Amino acid sequence: MYTMNRTATTEMEVTSIRLERDLKDRLKDLAGNQGYQALIRDVLWNYVQQKSGDYQPQLSPEEIRASVEATAQTEERCVLTGKLIRPQERMLLGLTKSGEMVPLSVESLAR
Repeated sequence: MYTMNRTATTEMEVTSIRLERDLKDRLKDLAGNQGYQALIRDVLWNYVQQKSGDYQPQLSPEEIRASVEATAQTEERCVLTGKLIRPQERMLLGLTKSGEMVPLSVESLAR
């Protein structure tokens, strides 16, 4: 996930957002010591980067344990190279050390 340089909270604008109690509780569980508001900011920054084309790779090849061939059903971005993967294009799904499945371009693991 995207991690940006932290801005002091005194320099941030206050925004109110309504969340279901269950969603807020789950975000708190996922955030741990980071805090759920910081997690929400990271998620939003990651989304903005992906949609704006400013995407930065999130993983290194060493973090991929295994990969399987797949076909993209929706537009994806390779987590290693940032390359756009279009619908119906061949791709790989990579299993990370943390157990997540992530999109990979076919050439991203070639050495």
